[in-house]
This record gives sequence, structure tokens and C-alpha cells, in this order.
Amino acid sequence: MSSRGRKKAAVHQRLKQLRSVTNSTAVNKTSIIVDASRYIEELKEKVERLNQEIGTSSQNNPLPMVTVETLEKGFLINVFLEKNCPGLLVSILETFEELGLDVLDARVSCEENFQLEAIGGENQGNAEGIDAQMVKQAVLQAISKWSGNSGQN
Repeated sequence: MSSRGRKKAAVHQRLKQLRSVTNSTAVNKTSIIVDASRYIEELKEKVERLNQEIGTSSQNNPLPMVTVETLEKGFLINVFLEKNCPGLLVSILETFEELGLDVLDARVSCEENFQLEAIGGENQGNAEGIDAQMVKQAVLQAISKWSGNSGQN
């Protein structure tokens, strides 16, 4: 097969794929491409709608995401809020101290949103009897208290 023949076959194969992906019933090249353009526009509209839904749901529900996992000696604590929260880190660290948890390792980002990943280890007997649910509730209370004090609720 000549180079020109291979190119023509490749274009034909790609048009078949495009027709299949876009659920087009068209048979000529122009119609397939027009159907593909419409399909792309529909997808763009769907993406916009979904982004708007996500935006409104996060505005209506700015609740923090807090997870706490029990480790061998301590807890892995993850906190995420979709907004920057000046002063929140201090509030959470004070809560760790009240619980008797020492921060053994932590990663924090406070640029566009607030993210904290910390490993809290039990400090010499003070943290006996606490579990992951207690840590989670204490962190949520710290966030709630911070939110009330900063007027950002």
C-alpha cells in the first residue's frame, strides 16, 4: 500500500472512531466533524453545570473534612477546608495540647485552602483513654470555636 493509501486509511479509521465516540450516524466527513463539534459543546455545557453545582454545594456546605486514623501510638489527623483560615492552625494545635497529643510530624498548607496532615502521639500518659472519634470531635469543636471567634461562619 502506498503512503497516500495508508494516510487515507488512517484518516478513515480516525473518522470511524470519532463517529463511534460521539454517537454520530453521519456518513460523510463534514457531517461527522459537525456532530463531533456539537458533542464537544454538549460536554462543555455539562462540565460547566457540574462545576456550578459543585461550587454552590461547597458554598452551601463549607463544612470541614476531618479524618482521624488510629496508629500504633497515636493518630493520623487530616483536616481540609475549602478556604484559607488564618489562625485555625493555632486553634487545632491548642486542641492537641489539651488532649495530651504531641505533634510528631505535620504538613500544613494555608494558601487557597486549609490542609493539615498531622501525626499526634500520646504524650507521657496524658492521652490515655482517648480514641480517634474523641480526637475528631475535639478538632471539629476547635474549628467551630475558631469559626465563631473569627466571624467566618
